[in-house]
Amino acid sequence: MDAVQEVKARLSIEDVISEYVQLKRAGKNFKGLSPFTNERTPSFVVSPEKQIWHDFSSNRGGDMFTFVQEVEGLDFKATLELLARKAGVDLEQFQTKGGRKGPDKERLLALLDAAAKFYQVQFSANKEAYEYIFKKRGYTKQTVLDFRIGYSPDGQRTATDYLKSKGFSEEEMIATGVSVQRRGGLADMFRGRIMVPLSDSFGRVVGFTARLLKDVEGAPKYINTASTPLYDKSRHIYGLHLAKKAIQKEKIAVLVEGNLDVIGSHQAGVTNVVATAGTALTEMQLKALSRFTPDVRLAFDQDRAGIAAAERAIPIAGKVKVDLSIITIPSGKDPDELVRQDPALWTKAIADAKPALDWLLATYQERLDLSTGVGKRQFSDVSLAVVKLLPDQVEQDHYIQQIAKLTDVHADSLRAKLNDVANEPAPRRKAIRITPEAPASLEDRRIQEHFLCIMLMIPNVRIYLDLISEQMFSGEEAQTLVKFLSDHRDFNGDMTTAPELQPILNYVKILSLQFEELYGEIEMTELQYEAARLRAAVINHFVKKQNQIIQNKLKTASDTEAADLLARVNKLNQLLKRTKV
Repeated sequence: MDAVQEVKARLSIEDVISEYVQLKRAGKNFKGLSPFTNERTPSFVVSPEKQIWHDFSSNRGGDMFTFVQEVEGLDFKATLELLARKAGVDLEQFQTKGGRKGPDKERLLALLDAAAKFYQVQFSANKEAYEYIFKKRGYTKQTVLDFRIGYSPDGQRTATDYLKSKGFSEEEMIATGVSVQRRGGLADMFRGRIMVPLSDSFGRVVGFTARLLKDVEGAPKYINTASTPLYDKSRHIYGLHLAKKAIQKEKIAVLVEGNLDVIGSHQAGVTNVVATAGTALTEMQLKALSRFTPDVRLAFDQDRAGIAAAERAIPIAGKVKVDLSIITIPSGKDPDELVRQDPALWTKAIADAKPALDWLLATYQERLDLSTGVGKRQFSDVSLAVVKLLPDQVEQDHYIQQIAKLTDVHADSLRAKLNDVANEPAPRRKAIRITPEAPASLEDRRIQEHFLCIMLMIPNVRIYLDLISEQMFSGEEAQTLVKFLSDHRDFNGDMTTAPELQPILNYVKILSLQFEELYGEIEMTELQYEAARLRAAVINHFVKKQNQIIQNKLKTASDTEAADLLARVNKLNQLLKRTKV
């Protein structure tokens, strides 16, 4: 058994998915609302028997690995590591001798946990750190314990020597960012600082934020763990392990800039608050929050950097299907100051948050003179630059009309300007790997898969594979199945007799799950009619695409080539006539 099979043997797919989606029993399967669309009627189905899931609203499906990859934004290797930890599977036993590369992540996690405990002990023994946290910051003992706040002694190798005594190597200390290589040898990265552990969503320490206890000229007030095998600034959300239950309960996630803002808010009883490392909000972070709620509210500084952060976040939120709003802090304070003044003011500010683009337009309006032509031009420039990135056209049109009212300009003029902005050449980006062929539309794929699931499960209707060819289907998996079923009209579903289908086993399971949900209780006569209808739809879509391709070729074809192309058109049209239901 390989590592993947071992993990699947120890975990049930419904348990893994239920951490992200609320599932309810529906016969032998489970159902829930799609985490990929904003549907109101559950169409997300999980089959414990097949250990497979399918989302009818987005037409996605797979096993527990593909699901975690989708919702967490992880590659397969990271997903395997995550699920292996959950299952208690030691991946080392599945690695060939000498084949292992890179540091042992479990060792690095153990090192960071040991470092956090060391800093906690040092904190309790340091009077200045103790007074700063309890008297100046006003934190309670429980808050300090919950967030594992510590102190790094102002020595060259205090933490390094301690971790070495615990059996950790210099390479491991460097890999976690706890120690650094200097001229005199290995030394502590953090010295004379209040230590705030950075934990992942499971509460495991992956890095640190360190604040100077005493001001030192030329030294930065804060330093953070750099990128390591465990800590990725673009993915990390501070405090999520302590906030996720409250976020699910309140159905609101509040995102602030500073770790101390999170700590102060939690101590005041507002626990659905998390933080990013600065204002650089990323798609991965919003995706992670969207697992718990679609309502995300930002409490960033209302300065130029905060405005820029909102401008960047709005299109990302649209892409991730998150409802983004902005919290305005009274009197220019930060959340921590507001909480210490009066927690009720912080709660009210969260409740009064405005939709992000509405807030942005109001901010532009305050800063520009809309009574002048120059002011209107500047306002429309900055506003339309954000509006053009909205993925929803209805939302785009709403804001175009709103901008038109604010500037007293006709909406058609703004639409024309928006088109000009949209048609500007995009900045050059690094090359990315793309699929050679564009995927079929969602509706096309649905029709193809619905046809194939009937062909797979009901041998008696495989007569409708006549006139069907592999080229009519999108994707290698569908084409492989069409060829197999065409060649094996009597296939009874026994996968042990079909080695050709083993590479697409998950795809076959997804189709069988679709059949159960869509056609499981339909009589044979109706199934035959449905098979005929779907075959006609598959062929119709194929013929239309082929005719379009031929029409384009005819524009530059020679007489001989044109005759051949027209003959193909005739054959396609004849095929279409033979499949009419």
